[in-house]
Amino acid sequence: MATQYHNLSTYDPDLMPVKAKVAEQKYAIAVAEWNPDITEALLDGAVNTLLENGALIENITIVHVPGTFELSFAAKRFYEEYFQTDGDDKTHKYSAIIVLGCVVQGETPHFNYVCQGVTAGITELNIRPDGCPVIFGVLTTNTLQQAKDRAGGIHGNKGDEAAITAIKMANIVW
Repeated sequence: MATQYHNLSTYDPDLMPVKAKVAEQKYAIAVAEWNPDITEALLDGAVNTLLENGALIENITIVHVPGTFELSFAAKRFYEEYFQTDGDDKTHKYSAIIVLGCVVQGETPHFNYVCQGVTAGITELNIRPDGCPVIFGVLTTNTLQQAKDRAGGIHGNKGDEAAITAIKMANIVW
C-alpha cells in the first residue's frame, strides 16, 4: 500500500521465485490508453520488473485498451485464453494477468463509476475457482500529481508493484 513512508518499488529480492522458473512463465498485460503519460510509465515499470526477475520478453503479451473501464474486458479475454488445449493436454497460457490504468478524480461522479466498475470486474475474475491471478495495477488518485508520484515518482511505480505481485501469485505453492 502506498503511503508517504513507503516506496512501491521496493521489495525483498530474496523472497522472489527463482528466475529460471519465471523464465518459463507467460504474463499478459492490459494497459489503458487514457492518461498515457501515467499508464505508459506503469507499463514500463511492469515490463522492466518482469524482465529483471527472469521473464522473457517473448513471454509477455501486451494489449492497449481505450480506458480503465475497458480493462475488465481485456482481462476477461486473457482469462478465457488461460486454458489452452494441445491435443489431450491442457496447459495454462498465462501465469498471471496484469491490468494497468489510471483514474484521476474529476468534478463529476464518473470517477466513482469507473473505479467501481473495474474493481468489480477484476474481483469477479479473481474469485473464479478455475483461475489465473489478475493483478490490479490501477491508480485511483485525487490529483494528477498523486498519479505521477505513483508512476515513477516519489512513491515508486505501481507497475513495478503489479509485476512483483504477478510473479508471486503465479508461483504460490498451494
